[in-house]
Amino acid sequence: MSPAIAASDDSAARQARLAEAAREVLRLAAARGASQADVLLNDDTGLSVNVRMGEVETVERTRDRGVAVTVYFGSRKGNASTADLQPGSLAATVEQACAIARHTEPDPCNGLADAARMATDLREFDGWHPWSIDADAAIALALQAEAAGREADPRIANSDGASVHSGDSVSVYANSHGFLGAERGTNHSISASLIAGRGDRMQREYWYTSALSPDDLESPVQVGRKAAERTVARLGPRPIRTGEYPVLFAPEMSRSFVGHLLGAVSGGALYRKASFLLDHAGKRIFPDWLSIEERPHLPRGLRSTSFDHEGVATVDSDLVRDGVLVRYLLSSYSARKLGLESTGNAGGVHNLRVSANARDLDEMLRGMGTGLLVTEMMGQGANTVTGDYSRGASGFWVEGGRIVHPVDELTIAGRLPEMFQAIEAIGADVDPRSHIAMGSLLVGRMMVAGEA
Repeated sequence: MSPAIAASDDSAARQARLAEAAREVLRLAAARGASQADVLLNDDTGLSVNVRMGEVETVERTRDRGVAVTVYFGSRKGNASTADLQPGSLAATVEQACAIARHTEPDPCNGLADAARMATDLREFDGWHPWSIDADAAIALALQAEAAGREADPRIANSDGASVHSGDSVSVYANSHGFLGAERGTNHSISASLIAGRGDRMQREYWYTSALSPDDLESPVQVGRKAAERTVARLGPRPIRTGEYPVLFAPEMSRSFVGHLLGAVSGGALYRKASFLLDHAGKRIFPDWLSIEERPHLPRGLRSTSFDHEGVATVDSDLVRDGVLVRYLLSSYSARKLGLESTGNAGGVHNLRVSANARDLDEMLRGMGTGLLVTEMMGQGANTVTGDYSRGASGFWVEGGRIVHPVDELTIAGRLPEMFQAIEAIGADVDPRSHIAMGSLLVGRMMVAGEA
């Protein structure tokens, strides 16, 4: 893939327009008697193309704008939104939010984050890399990816298509504390999905590359060949007997475990008492070698930011240290409900780094010996209220530290508290396509439902 060419950059003008609209919204809210107010505005653009079997299926250009207004009358809160930046629409949206607030029940936990917590060091983290690619060039890249996959192996019988996407987002958050922060970011991807085999023996698999900069993408040929390799590897699955086995999750699957953790330690789940990790701050929930760090200021980090969705300054901090849950994930509202302080996580987490105690997947396969390698999971079978876990899975059966055959239509089950404690290894083979930087993960024993 040829080097990316920077697009003409109008982001500064777009940010300026959003900032002007933000100030107008706050002025209107104050004029209507709101004691506090905040507003989030975004302006997003994108190009997406899809091809299948050498033919163009769709070409889509998008341009989305949004304005989300929140006002407070004491402890009464109202929200309204619009997609129109015209003065009349902004005024009507503020009026609607104020009308809603006047008719809602008061909640003493409502209100902006504390003014003293507002970010003052507003920086960018190398996340803006626009791509000057038109529809014809994007189609050509998608066709390359699909062709490389279809030509890679004669057993590739069909295609689910290939796609190229390029997008950017400009946003402004402002509130009546006097805070105004602007952010901008880009995202780009290439993907291919292929089908191997025939009749009832067909298997489907895919691969994709994504990055903030087009220069960091894998080439279309690499994407297509990787998709083909993964698809062909799934041909001829064989059953395994139901039993308890070690289970090794590939990097793109392992981060779901962190996702379950995040759901269980979020403020909303905690103050509703809907978490299996209620009152677990300060307690060991993982093996003592495992740590999870939040690093919001990483250059070119996928979730790098100076401030959260309430303007609270973000800081480097540990979520888990030496197996111990250090803190929860709190917005100002959930923090007040729990009698705690915001952790700067309104809107989610920012760049998690999970510690490793192994090198790569091959080393972990050898360490596992005999067991299941999971490369795909289906369903949403993790209950963060009770900790129960059950999901459909497919992947490969491993014996003597080597993959021997593919498997599918399995169910893996357990309980998250025990599964967290049973983690034996995490690899350094990090998948760079996520803000959760984590390698393969080995759980010492899980129930695997296959053949009776």
